[in-house]
Amino acid sequence: MGFSPNNQRTLILVIICLCKAISNSRSNGELEEAPANFVFGDSLVDVGNNNFIVSLSKANYVPNGIDFGRPTGRYTNGRTIVDIIGNYALAWGERLGLVGYSPPYLAPSTRGSVILKGVNYGSGGGGILNETGTIFVGRLNMDAQLDNFANTKQDIINLIGDVATQKLLSRALFSVTMGSNDFINNYLTPIVSKFEQHLVTPQAFISTLLSRYKLQLTRLYDMGARKIAVVNVGPIGCIPYQRDVNPLAGDDCVAFPNQLAQSFNLQLKSLITELGSSLEGSKFIYADAYRIVSDVLVNYQSYGFENANSACCYESGRFGGLIPCGPTSKFCSDRSKYVFWDPYHPTDAANLVIAKRLIDGDINDVSPINFRQLLNS
Repeated sequence: MGFSPNNQRTLILVIICLCKAISNSRSNGELEEAPANFVFGDSLVDVGNNNFIVSLSKANYVPNGIDFGRPTGRYTNGRTIVDIIGNYALAWGERLGLVGYSPPYLAPSTRGSVILKGVNYGSGGGGILNETGTIFVGRLNMDAQLDNFANTKQDIINLIGDVATQKLLSRALFSVTMGSNDFINNYLTPIVSKFEQHLVTPQAFISTLLSRYKLQLTRLYDMGARKIAVVNVGPIGCIPYQRDVNPLAGDDCVAFPNQLAQSFNLQLKSLITELGSSLEGSKFIYADAYRIVSDVLVNYQSYGFENANSACCYESGRFGGLIPCGPTSKFCSDRSKYVFWDPYHPTDAANLVIAKRLIDGDINDVSPINFRQLLNS
């Protein structure tokens, strides 16, 4: 049965009205505008910033990126955790609402409208304290990353104005992954740090870290961030580097670094709760990477891994932890079977497991809500 001329005209008018409504929604940024993704942190999240500075900490050479297509400056064989969170959850095929990989701040191409989708400020060797990572010469510590974000914010204001910028930032995801280098490449640096450890107790050092971190996270809030995920320090005593420089630990993880991380994390969780209560309109979440990674290391076979203590990309050391991954390194043929890519960093496969737990984990993994709930809040 066909439509009469009057019915056809009515149908056409309805379609035109629907198209206009959709077009207006899109122009107002209310339909398809995904939240921006701003990333702060160290080499666990660096996607190439260190390529553009004079630094001994770089990953823009083979075999890094072997499963990404090319070396990009990511300290892994494939994607970082924030790549996976920021793009989509490949393992379970469901979009999170974020779009694409946030580009490195220092890349010449990170200009113009591209910054409206988010920017990555992460830097290999960076830490909470400005003196952290001096052994690498160049690196962007948290204060420098916040300075760079301030520049980005002004650029966004120049593009879309104050009011729209405030709205964009209030909807955006901000993730901060800091603290590991403050232990590994500061308080625990072999030989260099021995004198400091005699002068500064672990608790005094951790207190200094947290005091500085509180100021930095508050500054981030003051610049417009509202949805802020803070990732704690993982079990650094279990990385191949720590295993090799502390041979007396045998096959076990090294106790002292893990004790430092646990002490820091316990107090960090209290700080995140405090900030969430005191900073009006803020939504802070505490991501327990220590718990997630520890579970993966203990139960690695149930996650499909075959090796949980050695670096896939290796050159020297019982666990392949003495020399960073580089062009002369050997590497395993099946990266999906290793938890660690190099002396310090997880493989793409491990990052995928961690990302899934952060996105949809229960309150034991991420509290008080997970990444998905934070984005939808």
